[in-house]
Amino acid sequence: MSSSPGVVAAVTIGQSPRPDIFDEIMPLLGAGVRVIEAGALDDLTDDEITAHRPTPDDHTLVTRLRDGSEVLVGRRRILPRVQACLDRVQDQADLIVMLCTGTFPPFATERLVLYPEHLLFQLARAVAPGGRIGVLTPSAHQVAEQERRWHDVVAEVTVRPHSPYTSGNDLDGACAAFVDARVDVVVLDCLGYTVSLKQVVRRMARRPVLLARTVLARAVAELI
Repeated sequence: MSSSPGVVAAVTIGQSPRPDIFDEIMPLLGAGVRVIEAGALDDLTDDEITAHRPTPDDHTLVTRLRDGSEVLVGRRRILPRVQACLDRVQDQADLIVMLCTGTFPPFATERLVLYPEHLLFQLARAVAPGGRIGVLTPSAHQVAEQERRWHDVVAEVTVRPHSPYTSGNDLDGACAAFVDARVDVVVLDCLGYTVSLKQVVRRMARRPVLLARTVLARAVAELI
């Protein structure tokens, strides 16, 4: 255990650091909290990163490189590198957070690990009385898997893709679909989504919105 309380280790499936996340959520974590970061793709060459792209039989995860560009990785391929990140940071931190909302098996560590997926699932159940949610997901490759996993949480799910890292996504169409489906709440299911996007979606979809990064930050603030 770290000798100085208030140390959070953040593990991303992409490259660290993630200023796009922490510049926005640090005010929510509380005074004195220190963050250390590790990334599963840190220090890899372009060819080595390409080798972690998803295969047809793997689950697609979307993340960001240090230069801000988007990259797709396969969940099964990235797991050993994520575990290696936890091995590196666990003795320096009081709490570990995963900077991905995807589904992960329990990692081997003596520290408490916060998985954003678990937080979003529980909150969605609590605030969707009609059992209808809209889900914004980063890639069209994830839509079918997102429909399956969220159907385990609520009765009706409307999933639309919108990348937080690239342009050209049909956000208007996604929000219109959420309105048509009369969802109770919209879940922005990626740590890359921002507070400003949350405000846009709330205005366009006319529904409450759960933002993964601020949900995670408030859980950290409660525990650290």
